[in-house]
Amino acid sequence: MKYLGSMKEVDGVLEIGGVLVTQLQNEYGTPLYIYDLELMERKIKALKDGFISDKFKTTVVYASKAYLSKAMVQVVDRMGLHIDAVSAGELHTILSEKINPKKVHMHGNNKSLEEIEICVEKGIGSIILDNRFEAKRVAKVCRKFGKKMDVMLRLNIGIDAHTHEYIKTAKHTSKFGESIFDKDIVEIVREIVEEDELNFLGFHCHIGSQIFDELAFYEGIDSMVKFTKEVSKKLNITIPEINIGGGFGVRYTEGDTDVDLKYLMQKIIDCLEKTLESEKVKVEKISIEPGRSIVGQAGSTLYTVGGKKETFGGEKYIFIDGGMTDNIRPALYNAKYESIVANRLLNNEKKEIVSIAGKCCESGDVIIKNTKLGECSEGDLILVSCTGAYGHSMSSNYNKALKSAVVFVKSGKSCLVSKRETYEDLLKNDLSLEDM
Repeated sequence: MKYLGSMKEVDGVLEIGGVLVTQLQNEYGTPLYIYDLELMERKIKALKDGFISDKFKTTVVYASKAYLSKAMVQVVDRMGLHIDAVSAGELHTILSEKINPKKVHMHGNNKSLEEIEICVEKGIGSIILDNRFEAKRVAKVCRKFGKKMDVMLRLNIGIDAHTHEYIKTAKHTSKFGESIFDKDIVEIVREIVEEDELNFLGFHCHIGSQIFDELAFYEGIDSMVKFTKEVSKKLNITIPEINIGGGFGVRYTEGDTDVDLKYLMQKIIDCLEKTLESEKVKVEKISIEPGRSIVGQAGSTLYTVGGKKETFGGEKYIFIDGGMTDNIRPALYNAKYESIVANRLLNNEKKEIVSIAGKCCESGDVIIKNTKLGECSEGDLILVSCTGAYGHSMSSNYNKALKSAVVFVKSGKSCLVSKRETYEDLLKNDLSLEDM
């Protein structure tokens, strides 16, 4: 396993953020999500330092679906980022930390009336409209509150990014946005512009997630700039903003590419400036929406080994005390990870081919299949790296599993930012059956 961020070996034990994983196990138990705060801050700085232009303003918006907690909102805010949400729950979490509402942006392909009302009442920065009927819904809520809302329109630009089918978001069949190839697309924009309660800022796109092909981003920029030019001319309006989304790839295993975020951002800025100049398009601001690239490598999951087993068919399993309830991605879309026996790093070269399996009542509950792992036995610690994006966010109580605790580590200190659930937590919303 490649060491990420502040990871290092100390007397045979893995250390993250200056804290030994054995110490974290003793203090917080397992399964445990561990976030390297220094690495997150470095990723944010690289994005901000690279995404700068003297031709237009730039904004980095954290895509909170990757990982969201009150502590993460604090990190985002103090590092000077904006943040997005896709549900009332995410809005509530973000706004509970007293962040400036103007730095908050709302996504979603089917925003509820409640969600829109929260956005308008709290005066958030913008709503990214998914479709034409949503524009009318937002305008109606604005009239109710006597307010005006800044909006953008999400576009489907028809780019088939090279990533998993489930995380492609700009194919012609995607549920997201209005297609630039729709014969009514200019009329859709006109309807939005003509709503008195809406202040139309511009266009948004997001071509997918975990994308390593830079050309896909450049193609997306070309499409967005040319479409902005076309609509601006046809409707005789000024379009001040473009949001090109996120989706920047993260190295999970040795088969992936290590991405230099600052360098990639500089290349994207260069492409934006050249395309805007060649098309003679002027905009005031360009935004991006990274999520995974900030938290993915910063997060790891620590497990305790329960035992080993070799089946009649020859499959060797290492059983851990977590599984698909704290990381659904391997079962959902065959995501790949790396791991180590984190408390036995000395003289413990990877020997056996094993599968690391969880404890859920599902054959598909396998975190890593057929991986080389050093010797381990009951009570040892296995760390799976690069679980910071979507691990905690997509966790569940399947089989009534307790959701795991989350700690941030930095400079030899650890901070519990999400408590481990209790059995009482599992029952707090259940009611007894009476009079039936």
